[in-house]
Amino acid sequence: MTRREWLALPAGALAGAAPRVEEIRTISMQPDLYHGWPIVIRRRNGELLLACSGGREAHVCPFGRLELMRSGDEGRTWSWPQVLMDSPIDDRDAGLCETPRGTLLATTFTSLAYEPILEKAKEWAPERLARWEAVQRRAQAADRKALLGCWMLRSEDGGLTWSAPYRVPVNSPHGPTALADGRLLYAGKRLWDQPAAVGVCESQDDGRTWGWLADLPVRPGDRFEAYHELHAVESQPGRIIVHIRNHNPANQRETLQTESADGGRSWSLPRAIGVWGLPSHLLRLRAGRLLMTYGYRRAPFGNQARWSADQGQTWSPAITISADGAGGDLGYPSTVELADGTLLTVWYERFKESPNAVLRAARWVL
Repeated sequence: MTRREWLALPAGALAGAAPRVEEIRTISMQPDLYHGWPIVIRRRNGELLLACSGGREAHVCPFGRLELMRSGDEGRTWSWPQVLMDSPIDDRDAGLCETPRGTLLATTFTSLAYEPILEKAKEWAPERLARWEAVQRRAQAADRKALLGCWMLRSEDGGLTWSAPYRVPVNSPHGPTALADGRLLYAGKRLWDQPAAVGVCESQDDGRTWGWLADLPVRPGDRFEAYHELHAVESQPGRIIVHIRNHNPANQRETLQTESADGGRSWSLPRAIGVWGLPSHLLRLRAGRLLMTYGYRRAPFGNQARWSADQGQTWSPAITISADGAGGDLGYPSTVELADGTLLTVWYERFKESPNAVLRAARWVL
């Protein structure tokens, strides 16, 4: 660490001091519905955009749809959700990216994981069973299967209108990353297409088309199928870090890290960084440090963060953002840096007293 980097550290950081959490509040506006897997970004004009899987009945159900909320006052107030995509099957996760040209990209993936639940649901309350069966009637079985995929939508007018969904090679919860050279990089997993793979794709035409750039290497003893939910950040021009949700026996449910020094064309062997938690969202702060935020799905349930002042070679001790969760149905936090340097982290969380998960936001300072 250089002397300049040391002087730029937040007060108390070397001692592992807790952040100053100024506020935690619920920001979703439909408490009778379940919300999951959000992403928040800050556009260059200062507007905040938040996407999630809304309209849901449960963690796994057929009702999920891709929704978008806006804030023009640094997250103090939010718009009513706008539905971007509502396919006949479950639309899960959400990703957002603003490209160097100002285009907005939104991502999601579709799932039929609810169908085995429905097959065993004959003793449900009649009203609930009727809802689920009615959703199935929106499309025939072959059409539902054909709808499985990883999807992207584009907007060239700040999100007022959006393209039809189109297929992209991979999915990952937080979506693609804009690079300094004008390219877009999407680190993720090929979910439904063959051959199965975990790697990175690139777009050189503002997100219209995507090509496979590189497979990610696999640690000896690991199965790449147990790598999930990647996210990338460019720590400096041409140097990219990717975090991986790991479910291999070695370092199970920890975050693995792989790095590229050539713009994403080749990657280091994934390594454990000593962080139990998943999945990770990566952000480069204006001062140059990196920030990772991730869900902590064991007691005390909540969300944590860590920072790095050496391009991700080492990470700070854990910083607790929230620790009041009722259980493991929470997390997927993402973070933006506001104009005054304050941080805003958004995640989803299911409270003990309700079957529906809400979106929560914390304003905090390192």
